[in-house]
Amino acid sequence: MSINPVCAQGAADAYPAKPVRVIVGPAPGGATDIIARMLAQKLSENLRRSFVVENRTGAGGTLADALVAKSAPDGYTVLAVASAFAITPALFHGIPYDPVKDFAPVSLVVQAPILLMAHPSLPVKSVQDLIALAKAKPGTLNAASAGHGSSNHLALELFNGLAGVKITHVPYKGTGPALIDLMAGQVDLMFGNIVSSLQYVRMGKLRALAVTSAKRSPVAPDLPSIAEAGVPGYETTTWHGWLAPAGTPPEIVGKLNLELARTLKSRAILDRLAEDGGEPVASSPEQFGRFLAGEIARWRKVVERARIRVE
Repeated sequence: MSINPVCAQGAADAYPAKPVRVIVGPAPGGATDIIARMLAQKLSENLRRSFVVENRTGAGGTLADALVAKSAPDGYTVLAVASAFAITPALFHGIPYDPVKDFAPVSLVVQAPILLMAHPSLPVKSVQDLIALAKAKPGTLNAASAGHGSSNHLALELFNGLAGVKITHVPYKGTGPALIDLMAGQVDLMFGNIVSSLQYVRMGKLRALAVTSAKRSPVAPDLPSIAEAGVPGYETTTWHGWLAPAGTPPEIVGKLNLELARTLKSRAILDRLAEDGGEPVASSPEQFGRFLAGEIARWRKVVERARIRVE
């Protein structure tokens, strides 16, 4: 059955005619949740329709992913994802969706470096201090993450490999719980997304040692990159994007993409991202699709090389 282009455009012009669900897999308090709520609030203001964030945690984010993959492709259920979405296919066998075929890319929205942070009681003030301590006490230091196979877990494993140390991984159910235990001194270290973590560094509750990006972050210019601090070749960042179910009309995907780009240009969002260390991206759906496919291939190689397994 052919679709009348005038009718399709009319449906896009009327979109959204009711509340839109924004599904988030990670727990509240993490960067994915923070960015999704920030954008949802501004979209609600701009379009005068509610964009309601729902956290559906569990199974490494695959519960949220599967929910959206199986939702009606009408633009009223969308998925806010982060780097972990591209890592999951390499970690979990038999996930109930295809990360490429079952989704319609909407936009890459934000990219941000990761902070290497320590509890203030740990006697290290630099990356070299940390490496020396880890080598002097192999296996005794530990680092929290948002979960097994998460982007901050892989950031840790990349550090272990390139720095020649063994820091023990301690997985949590989300960034929020991991940060809470790090600030309480229950764990020593964490590779945390700068958007959700920098505020605690500024409050003196955590000590930042370096950023994981190739270059220093404009929001924390005094912090060296890990590569600059003595671990050549180290580089990784996190990213955030929005997806819709496959089959969502291109006109609706385009409308949502346009509104996300508009939102990311607002002064309130730009100021908040700049303060927290995030960089707005606002890609086209096609650009995000190519980026996502590349990330899935990249992390599959990293996971295989590090022999990371999820039971």
